[in-house]
Amino acid sequence: MRLIDTSAWIHALRSDGDHQVALRVRRMLDAGEAAWCPMVELELWNGARGTHEKRVLSEMHIVLVNLDVDGPVWAMAQSLARSARGRGLTIPATDILIAACARRHGVEIEHADSHFDVLSGIAV
Repeated sequence: MRLIDTSAWIHALRSDGDHQVALRVRRMLDAGEAAWCPMVELELWNGARGTHEKRVLSEMHIVLVNLDVDGPVWAMAQSLARSARGRGLTIPATDILIAACARRHGVEIEHADSHFDVLSGIAV
C-alpha cells in the first residue's frame, strides 16, 4: 500500500504529465495498492480542471483506500514540523500532514515532490 500524493496524481490525471510517474500510479491502482488521505483529496478537488478530472475524482472513492487523518496524525505532523523548522527547513504544512499520515499508517508515499524526500530524513 502506498499513499499517492497530489504531485503524483497530477501526472496520472493529465495528458501532459510525466509518463513514468503516471505508470507507477496506474500500476498501484491496478494492484489495489493505492491510497489517499483527506488532504490529498482536498488538494485534488481544489485543482481539478475539466469534467474528465472531476469525474475521475468522483470515482476514486471506489478504488482507493482512505487513510484517516486522526489525532495521532496531527500530533506527528506537529512534531515533524517542529523538527523540520529546527533544521531551518520551511516545508508546506500540507506536505507535512501528508507525510505524517503516511508514517502513522505505515505506508510509503508515491510522489513527485522533493519535500517528501527531505521529510523522509527527519525523525520525530
